[in-house]
Amino acid sequence: MSRRRTLALPSWLPVDAYILALIGTVVLAALLPARGTAADVAGGASTGAVALLFFLYGARLSTAEALDGLKHWRLHLTVLACTFLVFPLLGLASGGLVPYVLTPELQAGFLFLCLVPSTIQSSIAFTSIARGNVPAAICAGSFSSLTGILLTPLLAALLLGSTGGGFSADSLLKIVLQLLVPFLAGQFLRRWVGGFLTRHKKVLGLVDRGSILLVVYTAFSEGMVAGIWHQVTPARLGGLLAAEAVLLAVMLALTWYGARRLGFGREDRIAIQFAGSKKSLAAGLPMASVLFGAHASLAVLPLMLFHQMQLMVCAVIAKRRSRDPEPEPDETDGGPLSHPAATVSS
Repeated sequence: MSRRRTLALPSWLPVDAYILALIGTVVLAALLPARGTAADVAGGASTGAVALLFFLYGARLSTAEALDGLKHWRLHLTVLACTFLVFPLLGLASGGLVPYVLTPELQAGFLFLCLVPSTIQSSIAFTSIARGNVPAAICAGSFSSLTGILLTPLLAALLLGSTGGGFSADSLLKIVLQLLVPFLAGQFLRRWVGGFLTRHKKVLGLVDRGSILLVVYTAFSEGMVAGIWHQVTPARLGGLLAAEAVLLAVMLALTWYGARRLGFGREDRIAIQFAGSKKSLAAGLPMASVLFGAHASLAVLPLMLFHQMQLMVCAVIAKRRSRDPEPEPDETDGGPLSHPAATVSS
């Protein structure tokens, strides 16, 4: 027992096993990329996996919960503004880092990272640890994911132009068929399949993660075959990490202090900070495979790095927030969703 304790990692340093699996998938694609017929098979499987992912997203999203969350509309508008307005503006500003810090391809991936919707699971988890407004975090993440299915591709078409495939009829058709149609089908069938999904949550979680690993393998295989990885030097990678650290720091500060200026209480500010400063790897990877095609590998690299960075930093912040003294009654805004996190089951 004592040996296990000595080998345990610090609680504030989350080592995400899934990130290790993603790294392993990238290494596999580098050593054994899919070529020829294998590439065609992997591409077809990846397309099906993306459709399955968005079908499951639609089937899991409770429309009733989303509508109930509208009662706290100021909080959700704040999170949406951070996710789809402030983040994209900072992404556009990163164009000034080309060519000194980032290559045009890495900057396109950095900008795409800024267009992706927020997370759901990790936002809820960190909000709960920090004793924040968990119901608000649930609804904010759901709204962001739902909005991102439509808004992320449109923003990518507008801001990335030809780099992201443009807003051609072909790219629009791919977005509709691979993302929107499966999501709407999941919403329509939710009343019949929702119970099954709830009962088999763990198994379907493996399906989710396996599908994303397949998308990553296909994207990075295409990148290896095309030879685009020769463009990423250690110096460029270091510049990318530095730029992402600044981006995360700015958003964490803005969501916390900006929410206070807007009059939100402590619990709501915690939900806004965690939901408004993070980006979803699960939603971003499939979208990138549709929008970028053969260039998806460089496009998703910034998102993969940012994902792990946000987990580590937000874990530290959540732990520190959990040690804050209990707020006085007048410090909360008393909104319809302002409940103590301890009253919400995980």
